Amino acid sequence: MLRYLLRRLVYMVITLWLVVSFTFVLMKNLPGDPFGEDSQKLTIEQRKLLYAQYGLDQPIWKQYLKYMNNVLHGDLGVSFQFPTRKVTDIIHQAFPASLELGLWALAIAITVGLILGIIAALNHNKGLDVTAMFTAIVGISIPSFVLGPLLSYFVGVKLGWLPPGMWTGASSRILPSIALSFGTIAILARLMRTSMLDVLNQDYIKTAKAKGLSQSAIVLKHTIRNAILPVVTVLGPVFVGLITGTLIVEQIFVVPGLGKHFVQSIYSNDYTMITGLTIFYAFILVIVLFLTDVIYGFIDPRIRLVKGGSK
Repeated sequence: MLRYLLRRLVYMVITLWLVVSFTFVLMKNLPGDPFGEDSQKLTIEQRKLLYAQYGLDQPIWKQYLKYMNNVLHGDLGVSFQFPTRKVTDIIHQAFPASLELGLWALAIAITVGLILGIIAALNHNKGLDVTAMFTAIVGISIPSFVLGPLLSYFVGVKLGWLPPGMWTGASSRILPSIALSFGTIAILARLMRTSMLDVLNQDYIKTAKAKGLSQSAIVLKHTIRNAILPVVTVLGPVFVGLITGTLIVEQIFVVPGLGKHFVQSIYSNDYTMITGLTIFYAFILVIVLFLTDVIYGFIDPRIRLVKGGSK
């Protein structure tokens, strides 16, 4: 197990280094000026001073080494768009809202998705199965930028059941979380249904039935535990996808998250902001994937034995 964890840590470091390197190179090849439209009003001397201030007058390889050194020390640079603010300060201020929204959406997606998948599998080719899968298809078909305004208008404005926007209290989290999680619910439901059907046809399930175990005992002790493994595998990327995919939902429901900063940085060619946010999201992804592998190994010890080289 220790060898497996160390190997995963090495992979994490290599992945992050590649992300930082590729992002840095791509940012340097973007068209336009990092100081936006205002740079056209600057004199040649003023432009030289700005480039010298941010180190943009140095060779690319020197800029790369300096940036890598800063990243290793937790410094993602100063935003070109907001010259008085560090990228890390902006992340520290805005990310909690994006994280909270992602966690709410993940909780809803896991709860509803697993329940729908289990119900569909236990009622294979019956009315409940068809209803659950129809709901899943609808969830995949309606994107968040369509569902979000509909929920905000009908549930928030017309019916007045929940706040149509803003980020003011627990009730204001519900509608954006539902809008963000709807597609994920469908994915998890379909995946859980397929996995459950596969497990229900295994020999050990037939043996359990032959021993006289009740249906509930078979489902709870044997079926769900084995069927949930594929779901656990995708939870890492799903979680990161929910956090990084909050952009449109944040705009619709006026959530003060990182989405608006990411969009503004792309429009303004804010190199440090784009690179910093990319590295930050990549760091979250590799950490979540690492934790997913660890959890996966505890759920099924055979996984860590094989990957750890003990088998």
